[in-house]
Amino acid sequence: MDNKARLERLVDHLTQDYISRNRAAQGLRAVLEETGVGLKPVVDHITIRTKRIDSRAEEFVQLGYTYSDTLEYGDWFAKVYRVPGFPALFVDQAYEDARGATSVIPGWVEKFGDQTLHHVAILVEDIERAIYRLQQQGVKFAGSIVGEKGGVLRQIFSLPEQVNGAPFSVLELTERHAGYQGFSPPQADALMQSTVKI
Repeated sequence: MDNKARLERLVDHLTQDYISRNRAAQGLRAVLEETGVGLKPVVDHITIRTKRIDSRAEEFVQLGYTYSDTLEYGDWFAKVYRVPGFPALFVDQAYEDARGATSVIPGWVEKFGDQTLHHVAILVEDIERAIYRLQQQGVKFAGSIVGEKGGVLRQIFSLPEQVNGAPFSVLELTERHAGYQGFSPPQADALMQSTVKI
């Protein structure tokens, strides 16, 4: 089996594991499968939380992902990895020094480990319409849309799934325009904060 096939199996396994434990993603997948589209073609990016980005990303790098960018926030940072034909990989961790003391990431990793996805982002054409349709299925969202209407990137998280009383995973809706494929540090931090305040 070549690396692309191994990579596809790894990403599919992580995504299926995530879907099995996230009701919002289950509902969205059911609707997309009904139309014959399925969830896979609309996954924008997948996110892993960890204590050590470089060592956790190594599995993906060995299978073809390459480092793309580093994004820095107040108490955490992330690295983005890409490979053609697959969703972007967003791996985040708290700073290892005093800056990371307030980050929610270490506690999350202690509870759930770094072998599962924190969230999957789904690419949507109209974020307001997607929110409305998912709300009709009972999905609730944290905070409001981050990013300006008409801007290149708009995002929102669902309320976190709870596991043993702790926030576990979220579904992200992402609306992109003008070919923008990047991530916005202020927006990602605002998304992180939207689920912290719950």
